[in-house]
This record gives sequence, C-alpha cells and structure tokens, in this order.
Amino acid sequence: MAGSAHRFTVVSATVFVGIQAVATGVAAGWAIAGLFNLGDIGEYALMGLFSLPALYATYRYGRSAAKAEASLAA
Repeated sequence: MAGSAHRFTVVSATVFVGIQAVATGVAAGWAIAGLFNLGDIGEYALMGLFSLPALYATYRYGRSAAKAEASLAA
C-alpha cells in the first residue's frame, strides 16, 4: 500500500512540473514569434521547439523523483 502512495506522489509531482515546463515553452515560443513577427508557422515551430526541452526536463525530473522516493522508502 505504501508503495502505491509513493508512486502517486511521484506521478502527481511529475505531471505538475511537466505542465508548468511545457506551458513555459509554449509561452516562450508564442512571445518570441510575436516579437519577431514570424507568423503562425513560425509561432508553431517555436512552440514545438521550446516544448522539446521541457518534455526532456520533465522526463529527467520524473526519473529523479522516482529515484529519490525509492531511496526514502528503502
């Protein structure tokens, strides 16, 4: 039972951090495209480009959080 509580905590925190990171990447792409008048295609390209590092950071965060929870539970 305790293992599922730890898993829920890690998943919840990872989802929260992921949403924040992706939203920041999308907002940065939107803002930079607007600043340089890149149009819709440039806007979507920058949003996608900046979302990739956010997704990778989310993946790394989830792995680190799971590792930390596993070391605390042991």
